[in-house]
Amino acid sequence: MRNPSPSPRLSSLLVIAMLAMIVVPAALTLHTVRVSALAPTAATNPDASRYGYTVSILLFIVPILIIAFWFVPAESVKIEKKSFWWTIGLLFPIGAGLDFFFARFFFVFPNPAATLGIKAPALGAPVPIEEYAFYLTGFLCVLLLYIWLDQYWLAAYNVQSEAAERKQFHRLLQPHPESIILAIVLVAGAILYKKYLSPFPLGFPGYFIFLALTALVPSSALLPSARPVINWRAFSLAAFFVLLVSLLWEATLAIPYGWWNFRDQQMLGVRITAWGQLPIEEVCLWVAVTYATVIVYETVKCWQASGRSMRHAIFGETAPRA
Repeated sequence: MRNPSPSPRLSSLLVIAMLAMIVVPAALTLHTVRVSALAPTAATNPDASRYGYTVSILLFIVPILIIAFWFVPAESVKIEKKSFWWTIGLLFPIGAGLDFFFARFFFVFPNPAATLGIKAPALGAPVPIEEYAFYLTGFLCVLLLYIWLDQYWLAAYNVQSEAAERKQFHRLLQPHPESIILAIVLVAGAILYKKYLSPFPLGFPGYFIFLALTALVPSSALLPSARPVINWRAFSLAAFFVLLVSLLWEATLAIPYGWWNFRDQQMLGVRITAWGQLPIEEVCLWVAVTYATVIVYETVKCWQASGRSMRHAIFGETAPRA
């Protein structure tokens, strides 16, 4: 059933709020900048963007607050809370694990003054606590944005929680050969490119491989079950929004001001010169995150809607023992 059309006044407020979701945190973040990115020492100068990384997390926090506490209640959008928190509980450890296990191989943080200075544990060397906040708020923002688009803006293409497509399945775990083949091709291609074509042939393309597997492992196991119930229009718009915000964030601020950067040994070696030598992996990051988030969320919703136990939903009926 379609949502009733809002009044012109409410429509105007909605547009203003949507603009504010980006304009307000972007303005606050840009306000931390005191030195031009063209200055040779911008990436290491403590006064260039003091607390910039910390403030920039508002680019996720403000949309989370506006969607969760304004848009969702105002439009009577129903969030399946168990499915929502199951999805965050499954995916946030992957983002946290990226930093905890691999930060020492993938990342550097040239400008500590851009953070609060609070160190969080990670193998090899601690990382700024903002790193874990970055991934937690990132997953929350992506999922809330998809749900809002799915159930409000693009509700005509939404598959309801009680729909038969969500309940009538044999098992959720169904291999998707195309995703498996794509994962193998991407991993092999990355290794070959790094060795023979990259301007930085030493090392291993670990970051790209991590991103490829993060996106394609859920797809390889769950896409056939999730595909019929995903609102692909909502997914596309969510991915577009998140990608644009992340490019603004990294190319304009994070890389030029040394909030974080990347070790060449673990990168493919494809960098975008016009965007402060941004690695191509970062363009892929939030598309991969959005893709994995939507697949996991819609699969969990099917499990919850079916009323089955997790094992029964994932693996299907098991033959009774003799």
